[in-house]
Amino acid sequence: MSVPHSTRARSLCAAVAVALSVVAPVTAQESRLNLSGMEPGGRYDRFIVQYRDGSAAYADAAALKRSLRSIGRRMGVVLTHLHRTATGADVVSTSRKLDQAEAVSIMGRIASDPSMEYIEVDHLNLPTLQPDDPGYGNQWAYWGPHGIDAEEAWKLSEGNGTVVAVLDTGITRHSDLDDNLELQPGYDFISSPVVSNDGDGRDSDPSDPGDWQRAGQCGPGQPARDSSWHGTHVAGTIAAVTYNGQGVAGVAHGGWVVPVRVMGTCGGFDSDIADAIVWASGGSVAGVPDITYPAEVINLSLGRRGQCSATFQRAVNSAVRRGATLVVAAGNDAINAAGATPASCDNVITVAATTHAGRRALFSNYGHKVDVAAPGVRILSTINSGRTRPGNETYGFLSGTSMAAPHVSGVVAIIQSVAGKPKTPEEVEALVTSTATATRARPSRSIGAGIVNAKAALDAAIPPLPAPAEN
Repeated sequence: MSVPHSTRARSLCAAVAVALSVVAPVTAQESRLNLSGMEPGGRYDRFIVQYRDGSAAYADAAALKRSLRSIGRRMGVVLTHLHRTATGADVVSTSRKLDQAEAVSIMGRIASDPSMEYIEVDHLNLPTLQPDDPGYGNQWAYWGPHGIDAEEAWKLSEGNGTVVAVLDTGITRHSDLDDNLELQPGYDFISSPVVSNDGDGRDSDPSDPGDWQRAGQCGPGQPARDSSWHGTHVAGTIAAVTYNGQGVAGVAHGGWVVPVRVMGTCGGFDSDIADAIVWASGGSVAGVPDITYPAEVINLSLGRRGQCSATFQRAVNSAVRRGATLVVAAGNDAINAAGATPASCDNVITVAATTHAGRRALFSNYGHKVDVAAPGVRILSTINSGRTRPGNETYGFLSGTSMAAPHVSGVVAIIQSVAGKPKTPEEVEALVTSTATATRARPSRSIGAGIVNAKAALDAAIPPLPAPAEN
């Protein structure tokens, strides 16, 4: 917790005044003391001292050690020279940690040497892990009490080098996402021009032209609906560009997303989705160039009612044999996920949705087919402003198990990025479920092992250090 500026300034000035009253003259030393970053309550035991070129302390290591020993004896500590930096400054340490007043006092004593240019604390720097993206404060799923503990996980990995395929509505251009889409272009697997809404069947352009529908177009009584830009939102949760001072953060923002278009107006066919699963995992599909960098993770934020079809299961099994982990949304019908597909398929990680309070979202499917849960209510991510065709890039909140699944896909990506040897899908599932944070879900509405915990999963995934060799 930071100290208000005025309080910090008054405390620091008081400490300096007390400390420097011991060593005279005060004014000769003030310009050489750099007290920046020192805080009341801080403890300090390393200092950087820059002596003037040509001085005895600079030129003669023995002279420097004698000076430090003498100062330390007078101040009641042992001062030890550690090393000289590349810029010519010397790093010294004290035999115990000093409080602020003691540290300022000993710095003032060292600064009484006129051959010294400056002295400052050798501060311990920590990674800046809270993103500066302005929307991050609304991304409760990363840092909230019932979130996925992403901030702590990012100290270990940001998913660098991993590939996540997003099988969805395709992608729209977005400056907070584009840089993480550049590894390979993706593909449009929609075979029906009626569904594709882009005038043709399968092609190499995974852009999302919009999935809006007219009233009755997708069945009697079906209302008109604006375009969802669903794939762009899902992709942003997985890998929005982070630490760029813009928009939002992604779970595995050091990795790559491959957009694979499988859903358009009125949805997407099982056969197209199954082909896309095979292709994204590195398998061959007739008439489609092989993927250059097969995905380690495949996100399927899609589904329908019904048990897992043989078509889906065969595609899933082939992808798993190639090493891909499939993460699937449980579905939003508030039913047992055993009656939804691909949520009910074997060899996938099925994800339910939770609320800010850590409870199952009322819309989320549940049951023994659910492996784990993740935040899925009011999730902020990248999106588009167009009602039908693409408009301007923007950000928006969406809810659903579709929003929960990409949190887990991102966690799987960062697990694979730290694994000494790539984890098998079975190993990944075991890691994710065994380290999840337990919830108070009703037994009749179970949502798997709990809420995915990125930090705990990474701790379990990182290979142990080798034992030191015996002498």
